[in-house]
Amino acid sequence: MNWQPELDELRRREALAKEMGGADKVKRQHDGGRLTVRERIDGLADAGTFHEIGAIAGKAAYDENHEMTEFLPANCVMGRAKIDGRPVVLCGDDFTVRGGSADATIKEKPQLAEVMAHDLRLPIIRVIEGSGGGGSVKTIETTGRANLPGGQGTSSRFDLMARNLASVPVVALGLGSIAGLGAARLAASHYSVMTKEMSAMFVAGPPVVKGIGQDLTKQELGGWKIQTRAGGVDDAVDTEEEAFARARQFLSYLPSHIDEAPPRGPVDDDPERCDESLMDAIPRDARRAYKMRPIIETLVDKGSFFEMGRMFGRSLITGLARVNGHSVALMASDPMHMAGAWTAESCQKLIRFVDMAETFHLPIVYLADCPGFNIGLEAEKAATIRHGVRAMAAINQSTTPWCAIIVRSAFGVAGGAHVHVGRYCTRYAWPSARWGSLPLEGGIEAAYRADIAEADDPAAELERIEDHLNALRSPFRTAEAFWIEEIIDPRDTRRLLADFADLAVKAVRTGERKFGMRP
Repeated sequence: MNWQPELDELRRREALAKEMGGADKVKRQHDGGRLTVRERIDGLADAGTFHEIGAIAGKAAYDENHEMTEFLPANCVMGRAKIDGRPVVLCGDDFTVRGGSADATIKEKPQLAEVMAHDLRLPIIRVIEGSGGGGSVKTIETTGRANLPGGQGTSSRFDLMARNLASVPVVALGLGSIAGLGAARLAASHYSVMTKEMSAMFVAGPPVVKGIGQDLTKQELGGWKIQTRAGGVDDAVDTEEEAFARARQFLSYLPSHIDEAPPRGPVDDDPERCDESLMDAIPRDARRAYKMRPIIETLVDKGSFFEMGRMFGRSLITGLARVNGHSVALMASDPMHMAGAWTAESCQKLIRFVDMAETFHLPIVYLADCPGFNIGLEAEKAATIRHGVRAMAAINQSTTPWCAIIVRSAFGVAGGAHVHVGRYCTRYAWPSARWGSLPLEGGIEAAYRADIAEADDPAAELERIEDHLNALRSPFRTAEAFWIEEIIDPRDTRRLLADFADLAVKAVRTGERKFGMRP
Protein backbone atom coordinates (compact mmCIF):
# COMPACT_ATOMS: atom_id res chain seq x y z
CA MET A 1 0.00 0.00 0.00
CA ASN A 2 1.38 3.39 -0.95
CA TRP A 3 0.73 6.89 0.43
CA GLN A 4 -1.80 7.98 -2.19
CA PRO A 5 -4.66 8.43 0.33
CA GLU A 6 -2.59 10.90 2.30
CA LEU A 7 -1.63 12.76 -0.85
CA ASP A 8 -5.29 12.87 -1.86
CA GLU A 9 -6.11 14.38 1.55
CA LEU A 10 -3.32 16.91 1.11
CA ARG A 11 -4.70 17.97 -2.27
CA ARG A 12 -8.21 18.23 -0.79
CA ARG A 13 -6.98 20.55 1.94
CA GLU A 14 -5.00 22.63 -0.53
CA ALA A 15 -8.12 23.00 -2.67
CA LEU A 16 -10.13 24.11 0.37
CA ALA A 17 -7.47 26.68 1.21
CA LYS A 18 -7.70 28.13 -2.28
CA GLU A 19 -11.42 28.69 -1.75
CA MET A 20 -10.35 31.25 0.89
CA GLY A 21 -13.35 32.60 2.82
CA GLY A 22 -15.84 30.95 0.49
CA ALA A 23 -17.56 31.87 -2.76
CA ASP A 24 -19.80 34.50 -1.16
CA LYS A 25 -16.88 36.29 0.49
CA VAL A 26 -14.85 36.17 -2.73
CA LYS A 27 -17.81 37.62 -4.61
CA ARG A 28 -18.10 40.41 -2.05
CA GLN A 29 -14.41 41.17 -2.54
CA HIS A 30 -14.87 41.37 -6.32
CA ASP A 31 -18.09 43.38 -6.01
CA GLY A 32 -16.11 45.91 -4.01
CA GLY A 33 -13.71 46.31 -6.93
CA ARG A 34 -10.85 44.48 -5.19
CA LEU A 35 -8.87 41.41 -6.14
CA THR A 36 -8.41 38.48 -3.79
CA VAL A 37 -5.03 37.91 -2.18
CA ARG A 38 -4.25 35.04 -4.55
CA GLU A 39 -5.10 37.14 -7.58
CA ARG A 40 -2.85 39.86 -6.23
CA ILE A 41 0.05 37.45 -5.82
CA ASP A 42 -0.48 36.24 -9.37
CA GLY A 43 -0.40 39.86 -10.55
CA LEU A 44 2.86 40.56 -8.72
CA ALA A 45 4.88 37.43 -9.37
CA ASP A 46 6.37 36.06 -12.56
CA ALA A 47 3.92 33.49 -13.95
CA GLY A 48 4.11 30.11 -12.28
CA THR A 49 6.85 31.03 -9.77
CA PHE A 50 4.90 31.37 -6.53
CA HIS A 51 5.81 28.64 -4.06
CA GLU A 52 3.34 28.80 -1.19
CA ILE A 53 4.33 27.93 2.36
CA GLY A 54 1.78 26.87 4.95
CA ALA A 55 -1.11 26.63 2.49
CA ILE A 56 -3.09 24.20 4.65
CA ALA A 57 -2.60 26.07 7.93
CA GLY A 58 -5.92 27.09 9.44
CA LYS A 59 -8.70 26.01 11.75
CA ALA A 60 -10.50 22.74 11.17
CA ALA A 61 -13.45 20.89 12.74
CA TYR A 62 -13.68 17.08 12.95
CA ASP A 63 -16.42 14.51 13.54
CA GLU A 64 -16.27 11.56 15.91
CA ASN A 65 -14.43 9.56 13.24
CA HIS A 66 -11.73 12.22 12.99
CA GLU A 67 -12.93 13.21 9.55
CA MET A 68 -12.57 16.91 8.79
CA THR A 69 -15.96 18.56 8.41
CA GLU A 70 -14.97 22.23 8.17
CA PHE A 71 -11.82 24.12 7.26
CA LEU A 72 -11.08 27.83 7.54
CA PRO A 73 -7.64 28.74 6.15
CA ALA A 74 -5.41 31.23 7.90
CA ASN A 75 -5.91 34.74 6.59
CA CYS A 76 -2.27 35.09 5.54
CA VAL A 77 -0.98 33.69 2.26
CA MET A 78 2.80 33.67 2.04
CA GLY A 79 5.72 32.11 0.22
CA ARG A 80 8.50 32.73 -2.27
CA ALA A 81 8.23 33.83 -5.88
CA LYS A 82 10.21 35.61 -8.56
CA ILE A 83 9.74 39.14 -9.83
CA ASP A 84 11.56 39.92 -13.06
CA GLY A 85 13.51 36.72 -12.45
CA ARG A 86 14.68 37.68 -8.97
CA PRO A 87 13.58 35.71 -5.86
CA VAL A 88 11.38 37.59 -3.38
CA VAL A 89 9.14 36.84 -0.40
CA LEU A 90 5.43 37.62 -0.78
CA CYS A 91 3.09 37.90 2.19
CA GLY A 92 -0.57 38.83 1.67
CA ASP A 93 -3.64 39.36 3.85
CA ASP A 94 -6.77 37.42 2.91
CA PHE A 95 -9.61 39.83 3.66
CA THR A 96 -12.22 37.18 2.78
CA VAL A 97 -11.34 35.35 6.01
CA ARG A 98 -12.57 37.42 8.98
CA GLY A 99 -11.37 40.68 7.41
CA GLY A 100 -7.74 39.91 8.29
CA SER A 101 -8.35 40.13 12.05
CA ALA A 102 -6.61 38.14 14.75
CA ASP A 103 -9.46 35.65 15.06
CA ALA A 104 -8.29 33.87 11.89
CA THR A 105 -4.59 34.61 12.22
CA ILE A 106 -1.82 32.13 12.68
CA LYS A 107 0.79 34.65 13.75
CA GLU A 108 3.70 32.41 12.85
CA LYS A 109 2.95 32.76 9.12
CA PRO A 110 3.64 36.50 8.68
CA GLN A 111 6.47 36.20 11.21
CA LEU A 112 8.05 33.41 9.17
CA ALA A 113 7.78 35.57 6.05
CA GLU A 114 9.78 38.32 7.75
CA VAL A 115 12.38 35.87 9.10
CA MET A 116 12.68 34.15 5.73
CA ALA A 117 13.24 37.47 3.95
CA HIS A 118 15.96 38.41 6.43
CA ASP A 119 17.77 35.08 6.63
CA LEU A 120 17.56 34.22 2.92
CA ARG A 121 18.37 37.88 2.11
CA LEU A 122 15.38 38.42 -0.14
CA PRO A 123 13.19 41.50 -0.75
CA ILE A 124 9.77 41.24 0.86
CA ILE A 125 6.48 42.56 -0.46
CA ARG A 126 3.58 42.86 1.96
CA VAL A 127 0.11 42.91 0.41
CA ILE A 128 -2.02 44.45 3.15
CA GLU A 129 -5.76 44.69 3.69
CA GLY A 130 -7.59 44.82 7.01
CA SER A 131 -5.92 44.97 10.39
CA GLY A 132 -3.01 42.89 9.15
CA GLY A 133 -3.38 40.24 11.82
CA GLY A 134 -4.24 42.72 14.53
CA GLY A 135 -7.05 42.26 16.95
CA SER A 136 -10.72 43.14 17.12
CA VAL A 137 -13.08 43.57 20.01
CA LYS A 138 -14.34 40.02 19.44
CA THR A 139 -10.81 38.66 19.90
CA ILE A 140 -11.29 38.80 23.68
CA GLU A 141 -14.34 36.53 23.43
CA THR A 142 -12.87 34.10 20.91
CA THR A 143 -9.57 33.69 22.76
CA GLY A 144 -10.89 34.05 26.28
CA ARG A 145 -8.30 36.63 27.23
CA ALA A 146 -6.96 40.06 26.39
CA ASN A 147 -3.64 40.29 24.60
CA LEU A 148 -0.94 42.52 26.07
CA PRO A 149 0.52 44.59 23.17
CA GLY A 150 4.22 43.96 22.92
CA GLY A 151 3.97 40.85 25.08
CA GLN A 152 5.74 37.55 24.51
CA GLY A 153 3.02 36.24 22.22
CA THR A 154 2.54 39.42 20.20
CA SER A 155 1.78 38.91 16.53
CA SER A 156 3.36 42.17 15.42
CA ARG A 157 7.02 41.36 16.16
CA PHE A 158 8.04 44.82 15.08
CA ASP A 159 11.65 43.85 15.73
CA LEU A 160 11.47 41.62 12.64
CA MET A 161 10.14 44.44 10.51
CA ALA A 162 12.74 46.86 11.83
CA ARG A 163 15.50 44.35 11.18
CA ASN A 164 14.38 43.93 7.58
CA LEU A 165 14.37 47.69 7.01
CA ALA A 166 18.11 47.57 7.69
CA SER A 167 18.88 44.61 5.45
CA VAL A 168 16.50 43.95 2.53
CA PRO A 169 14.13 46.01 0.36
CA VAL A 170 10.64 46.18 1.87
CA VAL A 171 7.61 47.14 -0.24
CA ALA A 172 4.09 47.47 1.14
CA LEU A 173 0.88 47.67 -0.88
CA GLY A 174 -2.25 49.00 0.81
CA LEU A 175 -5.17 47.59 -1.14
CA GLY A 176 -8.21 48.08 1.07
CA SER A 177 -9.23 49.44 4.46
CA ILE A 178 -6.20 49.15 6.73
CA ALA A 179 -6.10 49.85 10.46
CA GLY A 180 -3.96 49.28 13.53
CA LEU A 181 -1.19 46.74 12.99
CA GLY A 182 -1.92 46.69 9.27
CA ALA A 183 -1.23 50.43 9.10
CA ALA A 184 2.04 49.92 10.98
CA ARG A 185 3.08 47.18 8.54
CA LEU A 186 2.28 49.47 5.62
CA ALA A 187 4.29 52.37 7.01
CA ALA A 188 7.26 50.19 8.05
CA SER A 189 8.58 49.94 4.50
CA HIS A 190 11.03 51.52 2.11
CA TYR A 191 8.25 52.15 -0.39
CA SER A 192 4.49 52.10 0.12
CA VAL A 193 1.63 52.60 -2.31
CA MET A 194 -2.16 52.53 -1.95
CA THR A 195 -5.05 52.49 -4.40
CA LYS A 196 -6.94 55.76 -4.52
CA GLU A 197 -10.61 54.95 -4.27
CA MET A 198 -10.51 51.46 -2.74
CA SER A 199 -8.00 52.00 0.04
CA ALA A 200 -7.80 53.92 3.28
CA MET A 201 -5.35 53.74 6.17
CA PHE A 202 -5.77 54.80 9.77
CA VAL A 203 -4.60 54.00 13.27
CA ALA A 204 -8.28 53.44 14.12
CA GLY A 205 -11.17 53.43 11.67
CA PRO A 206 -14.34 55.55 11.48
CA PRO A 207 -16.42 53.53 13.97
CA VAL A 208 -13.74 53.98 16.63
CA VAL A 209 -13.02 57.67 16.06
CA LYS A 210 -16.73 58.37 16.05
CA GLY A 211 -16.47 57.65 19.75
CA ILE A 212 -14.31 60.77 20.17
CA GLY A 213 -16.79 62.92 18.29
CA GLN A 214 -15.38 62.71 14.75
CA ASP A 215 -17.96 61.37 12.31
CA LEU A 216 -15.92 60.75 9.15
CA THR A 217 -15.97 58.45 6.13
CA LYS A 218 -13.01 56.21 5.40
CA GLN A 219 -11.72 58.56 2.73
CA GLU A 220 -12.17 61.62 4.94
CA LEU A 221 -10.26 59.97 7.77
CA GLY A 222 -7.49 58.12 5.95
CA GLY A 223 -7.95 58.24 2.19
CA TRP A 224 -5.11 58.61 -0.28
CA LYS A 225 -5.17 62.42 -0.28
CA ILE A 226 -4.81 62.47 3.52
CA GLN A 227 -2.05 59.88 3.68
CA THR A 228 0.10 60.96 0.72
CA ARG A 229 0.02 64.61 1.81
CA ALA A 230 0.87 63.65 5.38
CA GLY A 231 3.67 61.33 4.32
CA GLY A 232 2.01 58.25 5.83
CA VAL A 233 2.14 56.53 2.42
CA ASP A 234 4.54 57.29 -0.41
CA ASP A 235 2.26 57.03 -3.46
CA ALA A 236 -1.27 56.36 -4.64
CA VAL A 237 -2.43 54.84 -7.93
CA ASP A 238 -5.75 54.22 -9.61
CA THR A 239 -5.69 50.42 -9.86
CA GLU A 240 -4.19 47.42 -8.14
CA GLU A 241 -2.41 46.52 -11.38
CA GLU A 242 -0.65 49.90 -11.27
CA ALA A 243 0.38 49.20 -7.69
CA PHE A 244 1.94 45.90 -8.78
CA ALA A 245 3.83 47.66 -11.57
CA ARG A 246 5.11 50.34 -9.18
CA ALA A 247 6.35 47.68 -6.76
CA ARG A 248 8.22 45.86 -9.52
CA GLN A 249 9.76 49.09 -10.81
CA PHE A 250 10.90 50.19 -7.34
CA LEU A 251 12.64 46.87 -6.72
CA SER A 252 14.46 47.07 -10.06
CA TYR A 253 16.71 49.87 -8.71
CA LEU A 254 17.77 48.09 -5.51
CA PRO A 255 19.98 45.14 -4.61
CA SER A 256 18.32 42.11 -3.06
CA HIS A 257 20.15 42.75 0.22
CA ILE A 258 22.72 45.06 1.74
CA ASP A 259 25.73 42.91 0.86
CA GLU A 260 25.09 43.44 -2.84
CA ALA A 261 25.66 46.51 -4.97
CA PRO A 262 22.62 47.95 -6.80
CA PRO A 263 22.01 46.23 -10.15
CA ARG A 264 22.88 47.99 -13.37
CA GLY A 265 19.97 48.59 -15.71
CA PRO A 266 19.88 48.98 -19.48
CA VAL A 267 22.63 51.11 -21.01
CA ASP A 268 20.73 52.44 -23.99
CA ASP A 269 20.92 56.22 -23.54
CA ASP A 270 24.02 58.10 -24.66
CA PRO A 271 25.84 59.30 -21.49
CA GLU A 272 27.12 62.30 -23.44
CA ARG A 273 23.70 63.32 -24.69
CA CYS A 274 23.49 67.11 -24.67
CA ASP A 275 20.21 69.00 -24.35
CA GLU A 276 20.12 72.63 -25.47
CA SER A 277 17.02 73.29 -23.32
CA LEU A 278 19.28 73.40 -20.25
CA MET A 279 20.76 76.68 -21.48
CA ASP A 280 17.60 78.60 -20.59
CA ALA A 281 16.09 76.24 -17.99
CA ILE A 282 16.90 78.66 -15.15
CA PRO A 283 15.35 82.16 -15.49
CA ARG A 284 17.67 85.15 -15.13
CA ASP A 285 15.09 86.72 -12.83
CA ALA A 286 15.80 85.04 -9.50
CA ARG A 287 12.23 85.72 -8.40
CA ARG A 288 10.79 83.55 -11.15
CA ALA A 289 9.99 79.92 -10.45
CA TYR A 290 10.64 77.16 -12.98
CA LYS A 291 9.86 73.47 -13.34
CA MET A 292 12.55 71.15 -12.01
CA ARG A 293 11.14 67.81 -13.18
CA PRO A 294 11.85 68.43 -16.90
CA ILE A 295 15.47 69.15 -15.93
CA ILE A 296 15.63 65.85 -14.04
CA GLU A 297 14.17 63.93 -16.98
CA THR A 298 16.77 65.49 -19.27
CA LEU A 299 19.73 64.56 -17.06
CA VAL A 300 18.91 60.94 -16.16
CA ASP A 301 18.52 57.98 -18.51
CA LYS A 302 15.35 58.49 -20.51
CA GLY A 303 12.23 57.32 -18.70
CA SER A 304 14.15 56.10 -15.65
CA PHE A 305 13.04 58.63 -13.03
CA PHE A 306 10.85 56.96 -10.39
CA GLU A 307 9.51 59.67 -8.11
CA MET A 308 8.56 58.85 -4.53
CA GLY A 309 6.44 60.86 -2.12
CA ARG A 310 5.42 63.58 -4.56
CA MET A 311 2.59 64.93 -2.39
CA PHE A 312 4.59 65.24 0.85
CA GLY A 313 7.33 67.77 1.62
CA ARG A 314 6.75 69.24 -1.82
CA SER A 315 9.64 71.70 -1.81
CA LEU A 316 11.93 68.67 -2.20
CA ILE A 317 11.65 66.14 -5.03
CA THR A 318 12.94 62.63 -4.31
CA GLY A 319 13.13 59.52 -6.43
CA LEU A 320 15.24 56.77 -7.92
CA ALA A 321 16.79 57.02 -11.37
CA ARG A 322 19.51 55.61 -13.58
CA VAL A 323 22.51 57.39 -15.01
CA ASN A 324 24.42 55.39 -17.62
CA GLY A 325 22.49 52.38 -16.34
CA HIS A 326 23.58 52.85 -12.71
CA SER A 327 20.98 53.28 -9.97
CA VAL A 328 21.12 56.61 -8.13
CA ALA A 329 19.02 58.28 -5.45
CA LEU A 330 18.10 61.70 -6.78
CA MET A 331 16.98 64.72 -4.75
CA ALA A 332 16.10 68.09 -6.21
CA SER A 333 14.71 71.36 -4.94
CA ASP A 334 11.31 72.34 -6.32
CA PRO A 335 11.09 76.13 -6.69
CA MET A 336 7.39 75.78 -7.54
CA HIS A 337 6.74 75.05 -3.83
CA MET A 338 7.94 77.41 -1.08
CA ALA A 339 10.62 78.55 -3.56
CA GLY A 340 12.49 75.33 -2.73
CA ALA A 341 12.96 76.25 0.93
CA TRP A 342 13.39 73.46 3.44
CA THR A 343 10.20 72.97 5.44
CA ALA A 344 9.72 70.68 8.42
CA GLU A 345 8.03 68.17 6.11
CA SER A 346 10.67 68.29 3.39
CA CYS A 347 13.35 67.73 6.04
CA GLN A 348 11.51 64.62 7.27
CA LYS A 349 11.28 63.46 3.69
CA LEU A 350 15.01 64.01 3.16
CA ILE A 351 15.98 62.05 6.27
CA ARG A 352 14.03 58.97 5.25
CA PHE A 353 15.27 59.17 1.67
CA VAL A 354 18.95 59.55 2.59
CA ASP A 355 18.62 56.69 5.09
CA MET A 356 17.27 54.45 2.32
CA ALA A 357 20.06 55.45 -0.08
CA GLU A 358 22.62 54.77 2.62
CA THR A 359 21.08 51.38 3.46
CA PHE A 360 21.24 50.16 -0.14
CA HIS A 361 24.45 51.91 -1.22
CA LEU A 362 22.83 54.21 -3.76
CA PRO A 363 24.96 57.19 -4.83
CA ILE A 364 23.10 60.43 -4.16
CA VAL A 365 22.64 63.21 -6.71
CA TYR A 366 21.27 66.52 -5.41
CA LEU A 367 20.11 69.28 -7.76
CA ALA A 368 20.14 72.18 -5.32
CA ASP A 369 18.15 75.40 -5.44
CA CYS A 370 17.57 76.13 -1.77
CA PRO A 371 16.99 79.68 -0.48
CA GLY A 372 17.31 78.38 3.09
CA PHE A 373 14.87 77.19 5.72
CA ASN A 374 11.24 78.18 5.48
CA ILE A 375 10.59 81.15 7.80
CA GLY A 376 7.66 82.66 9.67
CA LEU A 377 5.34 81.75 12.52
CA GLU A 378 4.08 78.49 11.01
CA ALA A 379 7.64 77.38 10.33
CA GLU A 380 8.55 78.02 13.97
CA LYS A 381 5.47 76.15 15.20
CA ALA A 382 6.53 73.18 13.07
CA ALA A 383 10.01 73.16 14.71
CA THR A 384 11.58 73.54 11.28
CA ILE A 385 15.05 74.09 12.69
CA ARG A 386 14.88 70.86 14.70
CA HIS A 387 13.87 68.84 11.65
CA GLY A 388 16.43 70.76 9.63
CA VAL A 389 19.39 69.86 11.79
CA ARG A 390 18.21 66.23 11.81
CA ALA A 391 18.27 66.36 8.00
CA MET A 392 21.76 67.83 8.09
CA ALA A 393 22.83 65.05 10.46
CA ALA A 394 21.44 62.42 8.06
CA ILE A 395 23.48 63.92 5.22
CA ASN A 396 26.64 64.08 7.30
CA GLN A 397 26.19 60.55 8.67
CA SER A 398 25.89 59.12 5.17
CA THR A 399 28.87 57.42 3.55
CA THR A 400 27.53 56.78 0.05
CA PRO A 401 29.10 58.78 -2.83
CA TRP A 402 27.52 62.20 -3.21
CA CYS A 403 27.24 64.63 -6.12
CA ALA A 404 25.73 68.10 -5.74
CA ILE A 405 24.89 70.44 -8.57
CA ILE A 406 23.94 73.96 -7.50
CA VAL A 407 21.59 75.10 -10.23
CA ARG A 408 20.53 78.34 -8.55
CA SER A 409 20.31 79.23 -4.84
CA ALA A 410 22.31 78.01 -1.86
CA PHE A 411 21.62 80.34 1.05
CA GLY A 412 21.90 80.04 4.79
CA VAL A 413 22.24 76.91 6.88
CA ALA A 414 19.90 74.79 4.76
CA GLY A 415 21.50 75.99 1.54
CA GLY A 416 24.87 74.92 2.88
CA ALA A 417 23.63 71.38 3.48
CA HIS A 418 23.98 70.42 -0.17
CA VAL A 419 27.02 68.24 0.53
CA HIS A 420 28.51 66.12 3.28
CA VAL A 421 31.04 68.23 5.18
CA GLY A 422 34.16 66.27 6.03
CA ARG A 423 34.56 63.86 3.12
CA TYR A 424 34.97 64.16 -0.61
CA CYS A 425 31.82 65.10 -2.48
CA THR A 426 31.64 65.85 -6.18
CA ARG A 427 30.25 69.35 -6.62
CA TYR A 428 29.42 71.55 -9.59
CA ALA A 429 27.66 74.87 -10.07
CA TRP A 430 25.81 76.22 -13.07
CA PRO A 431 26.48 79.83 -14.12
CA SER A 432 23.03 80.62 -12.75
CA ALA A 433 24.16 79.69 -9.23
CA ARG A 434 24.16 82.23 -6.42
CA TRP A 435 24.84 81.87 -2.72
CA GLY A 436 25.49 83.62 0.54
CA SER A 437 24.35 83.90 4.12
CA LEU A 438 20.95 85.11 2.93
CA PRO A 439 19.39 86.21 -0.38
CA LEU A 440 19.85 89.84 -1.34
CA GLU A 441 16.21 90.18 -2.35
CA GLY A 442 14.33 91.81 0.50
CA GLY A 443 17.47 92.36 2.55
CA ILE A 444 19.03 95.29 0.73
CA GLU A 445 16.34 97.75 1.87
CA ALA A 446 17.06 96.85 5.50
CA ALA A 447 20.85 96.79 5.25
CA TYR A 448 21.13 100.01 3.21
CA ARG A 449 18.10 101.86 4.58
CA ALA A 450 20.02 105.05 5.39
CA ASP A 451 21.81 105.21 2.01
CA ILE A 452 18.56 104.70 0.12
CA ALA A 453 16.66 107.26 2.23
CA GLU A 454 19.33 109.94 1.75
CA ALA A 455 19.59 109.48 -2.03
CA ASP A 456 17.98 112.01 -4.39
CA ASP A 457 16.44 109.10 -6.28
CA PRO A 458 15.87 106.22 -3.79
CA ALA A 459 14.70 103.81 -6.51
CA ALA A 460 17.79 104.45 -8.60
CA GLU A 461 20.04 104.10 -5.54
CA LEU A 462 18.41 100.75 -4.70
CA GLU A 463 19.01 99.54 -8.26
CA ARG A 464 22.64 100.72 -8.12
CA ILE A 465 23.25 98.85 -4.87
CA GLU A 466 21.62 95.70 -6.26
CA ASP A 467 23.80 95.78 -9.38
CA HIS A 468 26.91 96.33 -7.27
CA LEU A 469 26.18 93.45 -4.89
CA ASN A 470 25.14 91.09 -7.68
CA ALA A 471 28.52 91.71 -9.34
CA LEU A 472 30.28 90.89 -6.07
CA ARG A 473 28.37 87.64 -5.57
CA SER A 474 29.20 86.32 -9.04
CA PRO A 475 30.03 82.61 -8.83
CA PHE A 476 33.23 83.36 -10.72
CA ARG A 477 34.52 85.39 -7.78
CA THR A 478 33.79 82.45 -5.48
CA ALA A 479 35.63 80.15 -7.88
CA GLU A 480 38.69 82.43 -7.66
CA ALA A 481 38.97 81.48 -3.99
CA PHE A 482 38.30 77.80 -4.85
CA TRP A 483 35.22 77.82 -2.65
CA ILE A 484 33.36 76.26 -5.55
CA GLU A 485 35.35 73.62 -7.37
CA GLU A 486 33.84 73.81 -10.85
CA ILE A 487 31.40 76.00 -12.75
CA ILE A 488 30.08 74.03 -15.70
CA ASP A 489 28.10 74.43 -18.87
CA PRO A 490 24.62 73.05 -17.99
CA ARG A 491 24.72 71.04 -21.20
CA ASP A 492 27.70 69.06 -19.86
CA THR A 493 25.81 67.97 -16.74
CA ARG A 494 24.64 64.59 -18.00
CA ARG A 495 28.15 63.64 -19.13
CA LEU A 496 29.58 64.62 -15.76
CA LEU A 497 26.84 62.74 -13.91
CA ALA A 498 27.64 59.65 -15.96
CA ASP A 499 31.30 59.99 -14.96
CA PHE A 500 30.23 60.33 -11.32
CA ALA A 501 27.99 57.24 -11.51
CA ASP A 502 30.75 55.17 -13.14
CA LEU A 503 33.17 56.10 -10.36
CA ALA A 504 30.61 55.85 -7.55
CA VAL A 505 29.68 52.26 -8.34
CA LYS A 506 33.33 51.30 -7.73
CA ALA A 507 33.53 53.33 -4.53
CA VAL A 508 30.38 52.15 -2.71
CA ARG A 509 30.90 49.96 0.32
CA THR A 510 28.33 47.22 0.79
CA GLY A 511 27.34 45.67 4.10
CA GLU A 512 25.56 46.84 7.23
CA ARG A 513 25.65 50.48 8.28
CA LYS A 514 25.89 51.87 11.81
CA PHE A 515 22.10 52.01 11.98
CA GLY A 516 19.26 50.83 9.80
CA MET A 517 16.67 52.92 8.06
CA ARG A 518 14.01 54.36 10.34
CA PRO A 519 10.61 54.53 8.64
